[in-house]
Amino acid sequence: MITYYVNSLNISIFSGSANYQLAEEIAKRLGLNLGKSHIKKFSDGEFNIQLYDSLRGRNGYIIQSTCPPVNDNLIELLLLISTMKRTNAKNITAIIPYYGYGRAVK
Repeated sequence: MITYYVNSLNISIFSGSANYQLAEEIAKRLGLNLGKSHIKKFSDGEFNIQLYDSLRGRNGYIIQSTCPPVNDNLIELLLLISTMKRTNAKNITAIIPYYGYGRAVK
């Protein structure tokens, strides 16, 4: 019953490189497959992100922590969000199991 409900929400789950195994397990328990993507880091530190599944009109979820290397994982998350936005995702939700900057002194 839960699987039917989740599938009827028209969602796609994608993973950043920081938590791929966690994202796979979450998708599996929801009865979904992870969205197909390719994340490549060039030698100069820039990232190239490609999403192979259509998100047009769908709810997109990204599972990505900001564990070490914190800055690289944060930039990867922001680029995943930007890529989803450009592919006309209906809604974008970032699931951040560990947020590295959450302990910043106020």
